Amino acid sequence: MLKNFIYFLIGLYQNRSLIAGLTKRDFQSRYLGSYLGLAWAFIHPFVIILVFWFVFEIGFKSKPVSDHPFILWLITGIIPWFFFADALSTASNSILEYRYLVQKMVFQISTLPIVKILSALVIHLFFIGIIFSAFLAYGYGVSIYNLQLFYYLFAMICLLLGLTWLTSAMAVFIKDIGHIIAVFLQLGFWLTPIFWSINLLPTRYHFYMKLNPIYYLIQGFRDSFINKTWFWEHLTYSIYYWSVTVIIFISGAILFRKLKPHFADVL
Repeated sequence: MLKNFIYFLIGLYQNRSLIAGLTKRDFQSRYLGSYLGLAWAFIHPFVIILVFWFVFEIGFKSKPVSDHPFILWLITGIIPWFFFADALSTASNSILEYRYLVQKMVFQISTLPIVKILSALVIHLFFIGIIFSAFLAYGYGVSIYNLQLFYYLFAMICLLLGLTWLTSAMAVFIKDIGHIIAVFLQLGFWLTPIFWSINLLPTRYHFYMKLNPIYYLIQGFRDSFINKTWFWEHLTYSIYYWSVTVIIFISGAILFRKLKPHFADVL
């Protein structure tokens, strides 16, 4: 398994120009033909943030969370969720969308989900800039804890890659995968403490909520901006997250490899 992973990394390096080209093309083609073009990539999530801000801070007059304005607490949770949801839903369809590349045996098909993840990452980096701008606007300066964002982005990409290897491979044979993922994301949005605090629940339920690996990532963003906590201070939970991620990553790689020879026949 380690040998195959090393070959995979070598393949990524060898195909880096092609991956970069496909990422750029994918990012542009998603909004090609619309009047506002690429602006839609930013308008939709920005409007959702404004709606939640208006409903909870203006309408319900939500109190500050962790001594920070509600909007700052909100965006540090909802923006990483946007990246996860966008990358998972689009990358799961990557094999079907790029079916013409499946016929080319010289192309490393396992990199196709990466193209979609990187495309979603472009938008996510813009919204990370929005987070920094919002904190500066409220008088909070840049902190050394913000450097953890690189760690949490890497952690999320590893989880996404394993998940999308699983889902993109199954989507070739099971056409309902896209609908299942949409339902999963809808439930996940409301069940994950994104716009509500886990402290609203009785303490005995916290353990079960933290079994969700996305909670680790969202809490990590808030630790980087609000709580000023390093990831190694949650050592047990970090070990749990990476254990789950490694299992998903290996499972996704094995399933993708087993199903890959049959992609061309089905497509």
